[in-house]
Amino acid sequence: MQNEEQIEELQLDYSEQLEKAYNHLLDEYQIIRAGRANPHILDRVMVEYYGVMTPINQMANIQVPEARMIVVSVWDSSQLKNISKAISMADLGVNPTDDGKVIRLVFPPLTEDRRRELAKQVKKLLEETKIVMRNARRDILEKYKSFKKDSKISEDEYAGLEVDVQKELDAMCAKADKASVDKEKEIMEI
Repeated sequence: MQNEEQIEELQLDYSEQLEKAYNHLLDEYQIIRAGRANPHILDRVMVEYYGVMTPINQMANIQVPEARMIVVSVWDSSQLKNISKAISMADLGVNPTDDGKVIRLVFPPLTEDRRRELAKQVKKLLEETKIVMRNARRDILEKYKSFKKDSKISEDEYAGLEVDVQKELDAMCAKADKASVDKEKEIMEI
């Protein structure tokens, strides 16, 4: 009975690891710019605000009034220059302009070279995610092998568990592949 609980717990942990890797991939894809302005591009930009590194979305309203423009309305106007500087240093491929009240980010149309570069980045992120997923598979299978070695489970039970683990990995990899293809399509769209 205890073995079944351990196996169930390991399986649940494995599923969570795969899901976490997949969600991380989706988060990374949200940040990659695809011709349209996406407010998530600013999610990782941090500004020193009274001695604490703070994300911009906790210091300002971020809006997308046009397809290729983001407007950052800063709540504390004394931080306008700091936020503008942080955006410049984040190397987002766009220069902020401020009029003393708001910061505007105007995104130029993507060049063909930049689109290819972003597509490569999408593939690289996909491969990194798959590596994380395969490592999770390796870890759980090693635990199952130790169960088999300690005679906690039979050879047949191990074979069944191995098949289940692989099926789950294949399903998550297929989801990640689809997300990658969709993102690539979005990037290459003119």
